[in-house]
Amino acid sequence: MNDSTRDIEHLIGLMAKLPGLGPRSARRAVLHLIKKRAVVMTPLADALQKVAATARECVNCGNIGTQDRCDICTNEKRATGQLCVVEDVADLWAMERGQAFGGRYHVLGGTLSALDAVGPEELRIPKLLGRIRDENITEVVLALNATVDGQTTAHYIAEQLGDVAVTSLAQGVPIGGELDYLDDGTIQAAFRARKQF
Repeated sequence: MNDSTRDIEHLIGLMAKLPGLGPRSARRAVLHLIKKRAVVMTPLADALQKVAATARECVNCGNIGTQDRCDICTNEKRATGQLCVVEDVADLWAMERGQAFGGRYHVLGGTLSALDAVGPEELRIPKLLGRIRDENITEVVLALNATVDGQTTAHYIAEQLGDVAVTSLAQGVPIGGELDYLDDGTIQAAFRARKQF
């Protein structure tokens, strides 16, 4: 690497660390940014700098925003008594895109994992239990991934809740899904959750 390309190679290396981008994709992205410097690169750099300075975790639910409490937690219309529990912020944002849930959220920050020494204290489970008590939550919707760790976490949380109604998202064959392309676990979950036609 010579001095004339050191900064560009450094940028490519940083871009390659992003999810979904390998070295070749990062190189193409950087070349595009350089070619579209005024239209894309400069506004992107400004936006990155601003978000780096202002982004923070919501002290209540764990969402990401620019205030101490996110827009969802401060919206009184969302105080429905329902609390949707998700693993991470990406899951919360996916639920919001679907516009199927009108309550508030709680981001755990991961799942329980004996292999990785992640227990309830390493997650936001104690905060969740406090919120359920303090916010008069009547239903907890467990929207955790259908993995072993996700299901272990869901069972642990359900055991801790006592009298609060606990529901979970349906699992099984997605709309448009073909049985031949589904894994065994998905087919088994769909069969167990079958309903009257």
